[in-house]
Amino acid sequence: MDELISVVEARHVHTYVVWLRFSDGVTGEVDLRARLRGRIFEPLKDVAMFSQLRVDPEIQTIAWPNGADFAPESLYQLCIRPVAA
Repeated sequence: MDELISVVEARHVHTYVVWLRFSDGVTGEVDLRARLRGRIFEPLKDVAMFSQLRVDPEIQTIAWPNGADFAPESLYQLCIRPVAA
């Protein structure tokens, strides 16, 4: 992965699962439940809050109103190499 990857589209699928499309055309679903740790991510355990995700055009990844976000590179790796729960 030599080029910078960004998230260009995202949708809340259910609970903590997000469908993502990246700048290189890769798409996939990611379950972020296990990654909702720490002060900034704790509020996202409320599914109503989690579902408010959006693509932030400035940082080119998914973000939430409370300032939480995930690095697009991390999300990309989860899409191409899903980790068993």
